[in-house]
This record gives sequence, structure tokens and C-alpha cells, in this order.
Amino acid sequence: MLRISVNEVVGEGVTLCLDGQVAGRWVKLLQKTCEAKLKKGARVTIDLRNVSFADRDGIALLRNLTDRRVELLNALPFIAEQIRNATPE
Repeated sequence: MLRISVNEVVGEGVTLCLDGQVAGRWVKLLQKTCEAKLKKGARVTIDLRNVSFADRDGIALLRNLTDRRVELLNALPFIAEQIRNATPE
């Protein structure tokens, strides 16, 4: 399960606070949420403080988002290392 809380501050961008796991069908949910914000031209930050696990697709999405200038905050060291070492798609 993944809960996405959206905190928008006009002129400062959007922070998506995630709670749960970036895995399975929840990867698509995160992707759609991010795409909608990015299409509006918003600066997007993702807070991973409460993410306990990310599967291969979740790591690939997070890596892809960092390549698109989405900032990731507060990732567990293991998840952060997986993102850094993931091959860009």
C-alpha cells in the first residue's frame, strides 16, 4: 500500500509525501501523480521518509524522476543506494 499526500505551495512547488511501499500497482499511481504535477510545470519534491520498500519498478521510476529534476528527500540509505546504482532507462 502507498499513501501519497500532496502539499502544494503556490510559487514554491509541490511536495509529495509518501507513506508505505513503492511497489506493484502503486508505482503506476506515483507515476501518474508525478506526471500530472510535472505537466503543470510544477517543481516536484518527493519525501521518502516513510517509505519502507521499493521494488525494481519503483526504483526505476524514482531514478527516472531524479533524471527529470525531481528531488528525492529522506530516503532510507538502502533505497537511496539502489536509486543511485539503477541504470537509467
